[in-house]
Amino acid sequence: MTGMEKRFQPLAREAMAYVLAGGRGSRLMELTDGRAKPAVYFGGMSRIIDFALSNALNSGIRRIGVATQYKAHSLIRHMQRAWNFMRPERNESFDILPASQRIDEFHWYEGTADAVFQNIDIIAAHDPKYIVILAGDHIYKMDYELMLQQHVRDGADVTVGCLEVPRADARGFGVMAIDDAGRITSFVEKPDHPPAMPDKPGMALASMGIYVFNTQFLFEQLRRDADTPDSKRDFGNDIIPYIVKHGKAVAHLFSSSCIRAAEEIGEYWRDVGTLDAYWEANIDLTDTVPKLNMYDREWPIWTDQIIAAPAKFVHDEEGRRGSAICSLISQDCIVSGATTYRSLLFTGVKMGSFSSVEEAVILPYCNIGRGASLKRCIIDSGVRIPEGLIVGEDPELDGRRFRRTESGLCLITKAMIDRLG
Repeated sequence: MTGMEKRFQPLAREAMAYVLAGGRGSRLMELTDGRAKPAVYFGGMSRIIDFALSNALNSGIRRIGVATQYKAHSLIRHMQRAWNFMRPERNESFDILPASQRIDEFHWYEGTADAVFQNIDIIAAHDPKYIVILAGDHIYKMDYELMLQQHVRDGADVTVGCLEVPRADARGFGVMAIDDAGRITSFVEKPDHPPAMPDKPGMALASMGIYVFNTQFLFEQLRRDADTPDSKRDFGNDIIPYIVKHGKAVAHLFSSSCIRAAEEIGEYWRDVGTLDAYWEANIDLTDTVPKLNMYDREWPIWTDQIIAAPAKFVHDEEGRRGSAICSLISQDCIVSGATTYRSLLFTGVKMGSFSSVEEAVILPYCNIGRGASLKRCIIDSGVRIPEGLIVGEDPELDGRRFRRTESGLCLITKAMIDRLG
């Protein structure tokens, strides 16, 4: 490589992305009883983790590691199927790193920082100059190359991705204050009373759980933290606050690297950590001009390309017409004399005659029985809805049978259907 070529080589080619994908996501209730939150389906075809992985790939990062822990089977199976195209001969790699008691026989991953510390030897073998730490459970499009460039330009010890959120929503985030140069002056993890931004009293500057480090500096911090008796072994609680006090931590605004297609107006980032937030983010995709463009061929969301037949709509009689209005219908779906309105049907959903769904998120391989009527619901994968079942009209009855949120949204799982007898 010539000096000129090296000078203009993207920093992403010298970086490794490390995705933290071990969390359960307990606020998604029964939807994560059998899978980790990053493995939850999203958008008709994808899984939540595909967004962080696609951002890394589209940014030019070709070395990726994913740390898993909680009920990781479906997540690992998805990654093996969808992300097995990396080629070592091109200096590419994709490592799946389950918690495996690598330090000793007693310790699993104790925190987000420990999930990296226990795999230092694997990361070191790839010899990346920079490491980009990512959360695997958010929906957004972002160019990490621009964040890497800022990190190098500012000479930062750590660069923290951040965005503005309402103070009322900031209690679940790391919240920071910055000076005029963008340097982080304070950082507190999940505060009960989030500090406001000086010029925007109703807003707080929240961490996205995205961090850029020089790799060797990160190793030093992880080893120091591992030797600290009272540490929670966590980036937000321990690593970042320490660097804010003793080093140079810099904020990177999401607006600086957010990827937007031509028709996308705002900066789209969602933590789909509750049933209502998950449902809303999916249903948003049915809008004529959605806030998140899944059709952007310039920044594709990569996922498992299932070999299946096209979606099919059959019957054309009054009251028995296969139709979909403002809906996303995936491969291998059959809408047989049924109607779907403002809904998402994931792969392999079958709808029987005279059934209807409205504002429903139906995960793969569900079967909707004849005459069923479902409104404002999430149906977990593989559920068989009985003929004639009605959901969304009687709040008291829905609350006894299913998981119903305060907004009236129902989650329906196989176990709940089985209890109906």
